Amino acid sequence: MNKKWTIENIREYVTKNSDCKLLSTEYHGFSQKLLFKCSCGQNFEKTFTKFKKNNQRNCSNCVAPRTSR
Repeated sequence: MNKKWTIENIREYVTKNSDCKLLSTEYHGFSQKLLFKCSCGQNFEKTFTKFKKNNQRNCSNCVAPRTSR
């Protein structure tokens, strides 16, 4: 059974699993983009699914460059 995420659950997850801060105050579903503040100070938007499952927990400036195939 899937867990029903609330904005408070997400805020707690972000605090425990990253250096980012959640700025959004409402959550309406998995396709909604949430506003985060990166540890470098820049704001960025991601869906919670990408933040959680794809490990995209930084802004575009702080993301490590991908290696080519």
